[in-house]
Amino acid sequence: MQQEKKQILMHYEKSILWLEHLLDVTEQQWRMPIQQGKWTVAEVIGHLIPWDQFVLNERLPFLFSRNQLPKGPNVEQMNAQAASSSRLQSKAQIVQTLLKCRRLLLQALHDLPDQQWQQSFKIGCSELTLYSYFAGLVEHDQHHFLQVQSVLGEKQWI
Repeated sequence: MQQEKKQILMHYEKSILWLEHLLDVTEQQWRMPIQQGKWTVAEVIGHLIPWDQFVLNERLPFLFSRNQLPKGPNVEQMNAQAASSSRLQSKAQIVQTLLKCRRLLLQALHDLPDQQWQQSFKIGCSELTLYSYFAGLVEHDQHHFLQVQSVLGEKQWI
């Protein structure tokens, strides 16, 4: 298995372990804003669900096919809807749903042949590889995980 694939898989494996630990945070911590006037921990974590689902259902199946990629969602609208939904769901619902998505995504990535990690594809005008595409998603995760770790007073470990 090539190094780039291993790196992305390792991130998703570690993210699953980290997300599992969120089941142990208090309800007060879960509903705490990451900063004044910003989303709560619940909203930050909850907004990752539709993005993982989008990647699983609307990107991975189409990246190396001759079919045109489905149009991406309206980012602001999808994020707002996910945050709103997260305010109504329990911590267990949110975390378990995200864990299910992450496990499916991890398996789908693991199943991709090594040579596909080096093939290029286009999204709009951008030419990417699987690694560059998922490196951007990893960066997005890490940004939000650091926010959550900061508000929970945790040291960085993912």
